[in-house]
Amino acid sequence: MVERRGDSSEVIASRYILDELVGSGSSACVYRAWDEPRARPVAVKLFHPGVDACTLNRQRRELRVLGRLHHPGLVRLYSGGVEKGRLYVVTEFVEGPTLGQRLLDGPLPGEVACRFGARLAAGLDHVHAQGVVHRDVKPGNVLLGRGGVVKLTDFGIAKVMGFTPLTEPGGVVGTAPYLAPEQVRGDEVGPPADVYALGLLLLEAVTGVREYPGGGVESAVARLYRPPRIPPGLSDCLTESVAAATAADPEDRPLAADLAGMLSGSGG
Repeated sequence: MVERRGDSSEVIASRYILDELVGSGSSACVYRAWDEPRARPVAVKLFHPGVDACTLNRQRRELRVLGRLHHPGLVRLYSGGVEKGRLYVVTEFVEGPTLGQRLLDGPLPGEVACRFGARLAAGLDHVHAQGVVHRDVKPGNVLLGRGGVVKLTDFGIAKVMGFTPLTEPGGVVGTAPYLAPEQVRGDEVGPPADVYALGLLLLEAVTGVREYPGGGVESAVARLYRPPRIPPGLSDCLTESVAAATAADPEDRPLAADLAGMLSGSGG
């Protein structure tokens, strides 16, 4: 349950002491917290109350699957649960900004973007091998830690392949500027959608400009009428990787493992 310890610190599940608020959204808030039994910092994502029972059941099921994901390119899920109708998720805490925050200071050098991209693609390869599609790869969901650490986070709308999705068929799930064309059309979404989003992320990382800006509908529909514009002057490796990852047809995109190889210079 959610309780109070002492006169100020909120405690989750009798062990996670909440500290500062580090992020918030329409469905949840994220706190830096302290795991007392393990004596380690963690991040606690605390969902707002009022979630229906059906959604809670699906979230419990997906948490069990996501708990199997262990990769250096992914934020580690430690635990999660639902108490008194309120879902919480506990992950490792990464000290550092998101990629989105970093890009406010300007674009990344091409070699840095390639290195980050290769690590993220390798993480996605692990995710896909476990039968999971992230569905929301974007700069705000990439954490940059010390020593060049790069980790993908926030599997809140991930889809476990073979399970009933969290939204009705035909619904659009994700963040408009990074949706794959099949997501915009409401088609079946699989691992190629994550590869496409990573391609757009890399393009934004080296240009400092969001390729499909504007409002939700305007941004989402734009990719159905024109491909991403890859500027001249990028390395051959980066140009080829972004072009392949953002192919309009999902079947024409590389697997995440192949994209990791391309970005690290060990693949075609």
